[in-house]
Amino acid sequence: MAGRRARLLALLDAALYMMNDRSFNKKVGKLPEKPTKPGTKREKAAAKRRDKILEAAIMCFLESGYHQTGVRDIANRAGISLGNLYNHFPGKHDVLAEIAALERSELEPFLELLAKDSAAPVVLDKFVAAYAKCLAVPENVILTIELTSEAIRKPDIGALFLANRNELVTALAAVIQRGTTDGDFRSVPDPRDVSQLIIELVEGSAYRSVLGGASMRKIIGGLKDFIFAAVRNN
Repeated sequence: MAGRRARLLALLDAALYMMNDRSFNKKVGKLPEKPTKPGTKREKAAAKRRDKILEAAIMCFLESGYHQTGVRDIANRAGISLGNLYNHFPGKHDVLAEIAALERSELEPFLELLAKDSAAPVVLDKFVAAYAKCLAVPENVILTIELTSEAIRKPDIGALFLANRNELVTALAAVIQRGTTDGDFRSVPDPRDVSQLIIELVEGSAYRSVLGGASMRKIIGGLKDFIFAAVRNN
């Protein structure tokens, strides 16, 4: 279940390429700090119930849709009482906000990959392959369609996902800049713009893979070739 949740949450951020940062006039704050590991038995039990609620919510959103899912549906799926759920989350909106915060930790493998000191082309190649594989999961597309509209309508939710997205763009931009400095990539006006475009291209290819029934293994070669043709220093 943890692996499925990781894949599902990763695409929530990916879908927001449709959103323009200028849609939000307020400055995006930092995401909630990663909670410390619970110590006491009571804390561990509470943390376990909280995770169970989040997993139940994700599955409900997948099966019935976000707007068709009620708080009672989530509680029933989690196997807890409605009152117990309210002890952890005031409402469905708060569950979604928690998913946005949790999604930040799910991006860690990609951020760590981009932070490696290998040659920039090697890092970029591995990132594109890993990110595309993560996104090209049918459940991801379903969940993304359900939740992206809610993130667009609710600026606080959208801001959380955009903060995650900005971290990914910043990390990739550093790789592009390093590649330019080393002479592997051509000089570009703005590494962040290039990084945003690369991420959007990977996302679009993942959607095509799922919706068009084409295996990502067949798409990834052309995807990488296009990206490297755009950034390579010929």
